[in-house]
Amino acid sequence: MELKFENCFGDARLQKRAIKMTRELFSKSIHSIRQISSDYASQRGWYRFLGNKKTTEQSIIKEITKQCFLSVKGRVVLSIQDTSEINLYNHKNRIQIDDSIGTTTSSDFGLGFFVHPSFVVDAQCGFPIGFSDIKVWNRSNEKTTKYDRKYKKLPIEQKESYKWIESSIKSKESLAEATTVIIVQDREGDIYDQFAIVPDTKTHLLIRSKSDRMLAEGIKLSDKLAACEVAGTYSINMPGDKRKKQTKRTAILEVRFCPIKLKRPGSASKNLKSEIELYSVEAKEINAESDQIINWKILTTLPVTTIEEALCILEWYSWRWIIEEIFKILKEEGYNIEASELESARSIKKLSLLMLATITKLLQMRYCYSIPEGETLESIMCFTEEQQECLEHQCAALEGKTEKLKNPYPINSLARATWVIARLGGWKGYKSERSPGITTLWMGLRRFYDIYEGWALSKDVYSP
Repeated sequence: MELKFENCFGDARLQKRAIKMTRELFSKSIHSIRQISSDYASQRGWYRFLGNKKTTEQSIIKEITKQCFLSVKGRVVLSIQDTSEINLYNHKNRIQIDDSIGTTTSSDFGLGFFVHPSFVVDAQCGFPIGFSDIKVWNRSNEKTTKYDRKYKKLPIEQKESYKWIESSIKSKESLAEATTVIIVQDREGDIYDQFAIVPDTKTHLLIRSKSDRMLAEGIKLSDKLAACEVAGTYSINMPGDKRKKQTKRTAILEVRFCPIKLKRPGSASKNLKSEIELYSVEAKEINAESDQIINWKILTTLPVTTIEEALCILEWYSWRWIIEEIFKILKEEGYNIEASELESARSIKKLSLLMLATITKLLQMRYCYSIPEGETLESIMCFTEEQQECLEHQCAALEGKTEKLKNPYPINSLARATWVIARLGGWKGYKSERSPGITTLWMGLRRFYDIYEGWALSKDVYSP
């Protein structure tokens, strides 16, 4: 679904510019305004839009989340949250130092801002829907420690960790039309206040435990789970990481689960309940090297009374990988936003938001390879009719003589278009190969739109 930006900026010209910019970001797949722009006038249009006071970050976020609101009616959805920093330190001599930029977690080499998106997928099939919230913020330029700021004594609303609660509350509003909302977070989201504030009859939390919490009955969470019998096993494919000297493997995990009662810690607000009833699911890897062992302890407001429910919780938690891929495409493996030549952090923030909206389309394209045979999505979701015509010409050139190298998908389906884009990105096309990854699709898109520009130009020249 394309962003319309209706009634966002109070200016029809800015609306048209925003639509044009998101289309160009998707088609060119680069961060450089100079390379995206076809001429000097277009380049100036970009700079003016990003620097305009009417095109606020909140107005762009409102449009992005509105599209999500329109797409979730009747669905059970996951809203997956995480945080990434945009480090602009390498451009410190060019970037304007003002209240829109500050220190990051990268020690003495941190200068930039943070992005905390809440990405929504269908909980039953995994279809990427969009963003229920995106929080963008920066710290102060003053390098102060938590001790200097008396961080522990601050109310939760004044702490940076409040972003987890704030994004959850805003996601509830964006996902009001969904049947059930399940908010998925990693360990940083394990905040007692959140368990007390966010859940309701249709909103649940699914969060990995940060620490070995003390339970209401006076024992630790790990001891409570250790006393439970193994209910079954869960397997997950773990990618390799050369930097951490970790090899690719299939991890087998023992699964335990039980109901628990969290005890309110001293750091939580005193006006909250003294204890909260939850369920915990543990997945602990067996026969793994000590430095690679997986040991998840999940806290959830969802009832877990059977092994099937426990395995579902673990499967949903494992879908967190999707937001890591979003960050990779936004940063080093895709748009490379940290290399932007823009001089204003405010402009880079707005550009980041527009990029996030276009990344959703990439994820939807890749999803086509996971849907059951016989089900299709229309390519008009991502490509115009003229672009589909060009894709068909490319398809004919990319198909081989044997059936194994033919595009197996129906005309005008998104899967068929994705097959072409993946082939242009270097994918071999054989069914025996794994499905094309997000980076392959990103590279294929860049090549396709280079081809499309020449194809469209020649079509105009030779049209009667």
